[in-house]
Amino acid sequence: MRRLANLDKINLYYFDEAGFSTVPCVPYAWQPKGHTRELPSFPSKRLNVLGFMSTQGASYFYPIEQSVNSQQVIAAFDQFTAQYEICYREHLKPCIVVLDNAPTHTSQAFQEQINQWAARGVILHFLPPYCPEFNLIEILWRKIKYEWLPFSCYSSFSTLKSAIVAILNEFKSKYLVNFV
Repeated sequence: MRRLANLDKINLYYFDEAGFSTVPCVPYAWQPKGHTRELPSFPSKRLNVLGFMSTQGASYFYPIEQSVNSQQVIAAFDQFTAQYEICYREHLKPCIVVLDNAPTHTSQAFQEQINQWAARGVILHFLPPYCPEFNLIEILWRKIKYEWLPFSCYSSFSTLKSAIVAILNEFKSKYLVNFV
C-alpha cells in the first residue's frame, strides 16, 4: 500500500485514537544526582483525539472531551469521508484508511457504514490483531506524549488541551515525523 501511495495511485491514511490527561506519560527521565524532577500530576478530564494521518502530509484531527465510542468514531469517519468525496469525484483516486480492530471499529454500527464510506472513495484496511507497529499514526501519538508536550502543559487541563491543539495544528510544519 505504501508503494502505491508513493506512486500516487492511492491516498493512504492511518487512523487511531489517543487519550491525554494531566497524569503525564513519563516512562523515565535523567536527572543530576541529588536533584529530583517533579511534574504536576492530578486527575483530570481526558482529551481524546481521533486522527487520520497521511505520510504524504495531510492530517485530520477530531479532539473530544468525552469517552470514545462507536458513534464518535463514525462521526469522525463521516466528516473525513465527506471531505474526501470531493477529491475522489474529481480525481477518482481511492483512499485507503489503515486501522486496528478496536471494539469501536468492529461494532455493528461502524460496520454498517463501511459501504457508504466506500461509495465516497474511502476503503478500510483492518490490521491483523496485535500489530500496532503497522499503524504509523502510533508514532505520532508517541512523539506527542513523550517528546513534544512540554512539562509545563500538565499544570491544568486547559493548558494541556491548548498544547495538544497547538501541536496538532502545527503538525507537518513545526512538528515533523520522518516515516522513511
